[in-house]
Amino acid sequence: MLRTEDNEKITRVGPGTPCGEFMRRYWQPALMSSELPENDGAPVRVRLLGEDLIAFRDSTGAIGLVDAYCPHRRAPMFFGRNEECGLRCVYHGWKFDRNGDCVDMPSEPAGTPLQAKVKIKSYPCVDKGGLIWTYMGPKEKMPEPPDYEFLRVPATHAHVSKTYEHCNWLQGLEGGLDTAHSSFLHNNDIGNRDMPRNRDKAPRLDVELTDYGYRYVSHRKADAGQEYVRVYHYVMPAQQIRANLIKIEGGRSNKPKFDGHLWVPVDDEGTMVYNTMYGYDASVPLEQDYLMDMESRMGRGAEHFIHGTFKLKQNMSNDYWIDRQDQKTTTFTGIPGVNTQDFALQEGMGAVVDRSKENLGASDKAIVAMRRQVLRAIDAVANGETPPGVDPATHRNIRPHDEYLSEGADWRVEFASELQAKW
Repeated sequence: MLRTEDNEKITRVGPGTPCGEFMRRYWQPALMSSELPENDGAPVRVRLLGEDLIAFRDSTGAIGLVDAYCPHRRAPMFFGRNEECGLRCVYHGWKFDRNGDCVDMPSEPAGTPLQAKVKIKSYPCVDKGGLIWTYMGPKEKMPEPPDYEFLRVPATHAHVSKTYEHCNWLQGLEGGLDTAHSSFLHNNDIGNRDMPRNRDKAPRLDVELTDYGYRYVSHRKADAGQEYVRVYHYVMPAQQIRANLIKIEGGRSNKPKFDGHLWVPVDDEGTMVYNTMYGYDASVPLEQDYLMDMESRMGRGAEHFIHGTFKLKQNMSNDYWIDRQDQKTTTFTGIPGVNTQDFALQEGMGAVVDRSKENLGASDKAIVAMRRQVLRAIDAVANGETPPGVDPATHRNIRPHDEYLSEGADWRVEFASELQAKW
């Protein structure tokens, strides 16, 4: 459980809040690159860390991310004209470049000193790995851009998507770090005893703190003399990376070996979940049909979204399409889609969970470790210090792994090579 005051500290992300200032010390995904497909194309609304913003790709292909409202009379910049390396407000024609400078003020007298004084709030951006990243913290504290392994993978070997979740960011992250729940919530074949998570529903967890967050390991009993060992990474502030056990014929596979999520706060009561997948073999691109099928099985295929949004058709208003007969006979929940199963439980907790009412157990070890790290990091930022994981060098070379091992084998030794990034 958390004290009420700590729960408030760790969940509120708006400007000036302790957690909001902590979050702003990291590069955060603002949107997917595919949402801004062309130079001088239509601007896109973005809500991030409680701020309303507008993203646009200028004439050179560079990304601008600016205040959603013009500093003149607060007219909405969403309706602006994206032209000649700037976004022009259609109310009075004031134009701003991606750095926030006013480059034209046609409704005022020529040479007015007002033009040099007026700026629109703007944030620096980088377009990398299919995502547009932004830094919203103090300029003098800005770290190098992110360099996770999935950002170095060719586009033919990687895949990204995103889904809006109507709850606080911490609920989403905690769900991702919770290894034990997959034996229940994601048990989509309740009669299948071959799956490790169905055979052993109480994994033993190890958590090892690192300078980027921690790596944690789940151990599940398998066949006699064996156990299934899975090494995950928690990368601050809100990313999980994991491996998926697949058979690699001849050392080659066109299916994703690694996947992960980034939980990015929209505001206190909403989260954008970015899903990443990438391949193991440089010589074999990922199979696109398989990726689209996987997204559909997860419940986040194109057919699952409300048109023009990243919000799911399956939601609280229709009980996530739960099928009680299916729950009796086939799946543990009766809710179709792994992604949707997570959302049903996490959104169903309420927009912001009151963690003072919890009763935690041994399976919550990774969650407890994350909360402690984040609370310490929030205090560090408040004291003018640098939080863990800001420097991309701390996590550049990490990689998850999973495999069957002999009981008692040291996974640190057995997985030593596999836990190093190769891309």
